[in-house]
Amino acid sequence: MAPNAIVNDRYVVISADGHAGNEIHGYRDYLEAAYRDDFDVWVKTYEIPFPDLKGPNASRNWDSDRRRDELEGDGIVAEVLFPNTVPPFYPKGSLTVPPPAVDAADQARRAAGLRAHNRWLADFCAATPGRRAGIAQITLQDPAGAAAEIRWAREAGLTGGVLLPGAPPGVGLAPLYDRVYEPIWTACEETGLPVNHHSGSAVPPLGDAAMDKVVFLLEVTWWAHRALWHLIFGGVLERHPDLQLVFTEQGTAWIPDELARLDYFYDRMLSGDASQEVEWGAAVAGGLSLRPSEYWARQCHVGSSFIRPAEVPLRHRVGVDRIMWGADYPHKESSFPFSREALRFAFAGVDPAEVQAMVGANAAALYGFDLDTLAPVAADVGPTVAEVAKSLPREEIPSEATRCPAFAGG
Repeated sequence: MAPNAIVNDRYVVISADGHAGNEIHGYRDYLEAAYRDDFDVWVKTYEIPFPDLKGPNASRNWDSDRRRDELEGDGIVAEVLFPNTVPPFYPKGSLTVPPPAVDAADQARRAAGLRAHNRWLADFCAATPGRRAGIAQITLQDPAGAAAEIRWAREAGLTGGVLLPGAPPGVGLAPLYDRVYEPIWTACEETGLPVNHHSGSAVPPLGDAAMDKVVFLLEVTWWAHRALWHLIFGGVLERHPDLQLVFTEQGTAWIPDELARLDYFYDRMLSGDASQEVEWGAAVAGGLSLRPSEYWARQCHVGSSFIRPAEVPLRHRVGVDRIMWGADYPHKESSFPFSREALRFAFAGVDPAEVQAMVGANAAALYGFDLDTLAPVAADVGPTVAEVAKSLPREEIPSEATRCPAFAGG
């Protein structure tokens, strides 16, 4: 099947942003035996921290059949899986920066909890062969141990790659451009697993006051964007030219202007002028063989969850081959169960070959989905080309859908 082929006039839709995890007690059997007694003590006082992990819809995270059926009903045939539930020994979810470990033993337990999640995830993906690309979790505190887990993930079939934890100031970790993380980049490049940086994973710890939450909303994507210039100017993409880096659920419109800004500074650093940029940056920029925008075109991708109509006209500046649509199931802000409407709202009037690239083919190429395997399912449940081509007037947007940012503005 050709990369951008459309099946029976239907799109092959792959969500590049899904979230999953096991029910907390279900992780016990996936823990190494040495940690199970500690888990039994810890879980007695564990309290579910997030509303979406309570009630009848919590099982969307781990009920394989329910998840498959609901996504098919929404026109989606495959997905990339980020974490969602709390891993063993963590005080809260691991997608954001957790409070520091109490001591080395606490850190070791947390690492064991992530390994338990990864092993559960491998089984969860295997339950629907070829339709889930699981993303393994690692810690930055032990780069050598993280590299070993990355290699295990490749052997276990977690083709989604690796979730890159954040290293914001104040948490005791070296910044991402530090050479201490070289084992991680090497392992990802050697295994062909992409590095995924999700919104929220790099925000410094904040309080629970109303203003703290507003600051989180206003700054959450910026903190995640920082990985781009850290890894470019830190030489990571230069030293590892086959490494692929994904920015998920961070918007899309920021990319052209940010690449222009980075190119400007790169050019200034190498201009030879009597400028501060040259004084501070010539040695760093001189070690790079490409401009920042060229690294983007070679090695970077965007998981464009909630892509809005105003962002779609920028697709050629971002790179049509760089954009991957996502539903963010099962989160509150997900496009589910209105993904068909979200696709119409964003992509009406766009060349169908470009639509197929952005809603499925790009993700298939990066995460290793077999489009021939997905084609029969898409032929039954995928949205039709004619359906997506029909614009969705704002007055026809279902009222319940407005919780999703995909419908916020033209």
